[in-house]
Amino acid sequence: MLVPHSSSADAPQPMEVVALVEPTSTVENQPIEKPISNEFTWEIENFYGLSAEEHYSDIFNVGGYKWRMVIGLNCPGHLSLYLDVADSVNLPYGWCISAHFFLTVIDQYDAGNSYTYESEAHHHFSAKASCWGFDKFMHLTQLLDPDRKYIVDDKVKVGAVVTVKAVNDSKKETGYVGLKAQSDTHYMNSLFQTFYHIPFFRKVVYDIPTTKNDMLSESTPLALQSLFCKMQYSENSVVVKELRKFFEFRQYDVLEFSRFLCEKLEDKMKGTIVEDKIQKLFVGRQKNFTKFVNAECQLEKEESFYGCRDVYDSFEKYVKVESLEGDRNYNDAQLGQQDTRKCVQFISFPPVLQLQLKRFEYDKYGFCTRKVRIMLPLILHRD
Repeated sequence: MLVPHSSSADAPQPMEVVALVEPTSTVENQPIEKPISNEFTWEIENFYGLSAEEHYSDIFNVGGYKWRMVIGLNCPGHLSLYLDVADSVNLPYGWCISAHFFLTVIDQYDAGNSYTYESEAHHHFSAKASCWGFDKFMHLTQLLDPDRKYIVDDKVKVGAVVTVKAVNDSKKETGYVGLKAQSDTHYMNSLFQTFYHIPFFRKVVYDIPTTKNDMLSESTPLALQSLFCKMQYSENSVVVKELRKFFEFRQYDVLEFSRFLCEKLEDKMKGTIVEDKIQKLFVGRQKNFTKFVNAECQLEKEESFYGCRDVYDSFEKYVKVESLEGDRNYNDAQLGQQDTRKCVQFISFPPVLQLQLKRFEYDKYGFCTRKVRIMLPLILHRD
């Protein structure tokens, strides 16, 4: 099996959707309770004489829905191949079909399908994305390779294996709904979901005083209250719209965004019944020690912290004693240059400890970034 090189350009891409006619209900499409699969093969004749526009296969049925394959040359030098919902304009309003599918160009002399060219995708087909597949499914030099028999007697065979799955009702099955992904909001959505599932935090947000003159587009607390309310009572996934406007002109990592969001909420909580509630939930205390080796002197400084960046190994490294000697020793105003031992001790952890897993770190020897791999335990044990 030959699989195309994976890259962002090769990922499944939507085809442009033309204006839709108002859909009408049909009795043909019934809810899918278990996955239903079917195969389809399309023999394309006079392949060398095909025009540049897209061409459609005959219609085939899977899971009570009508499908067809689409072939074209939408990207220079490549064969484009898609799967299309053939009767999308006739489906009921709000329709959605979850399907996993394989698209193939078949080597016609290879009985074992060892050289069949194949790509797969999973997609939620809807009125806005009723046709899905690959702009760069296969390079034309591969299709025309004389060592492969993809074209025989001016004929090309393409195939599709389609599995239609049930579209799960998240609210019915779990009691919760999700947040719709919108390009750069993935880390925001993860944080909003995390905060929502902390009952104390959710109650604090609901208790932040707002007035009838407040506007969603101008008030962070009101926008977050609105989002939590929709997540709690909506039957469908929710779009993070109003809150996104407050943060769209700056790039954050998730820990920075968490801090920034909490700071904006805390500003509005000053002088109210919920003042300092967020700090009590997320803020811990730590003590920084600096102990002189050759003198009876120890410096201490307490400070707050909002979270940690890794798990067990990071805790150990965080509190590890560091020696400052030679050129790195401590310069005290009264004792002068002193070799010291420096460390941090945790005084207290907050009720909710935020851990951010660092994905990359800078390699100062290789002058590049490299991925950081870390095992995250499901349960953190106390000794």
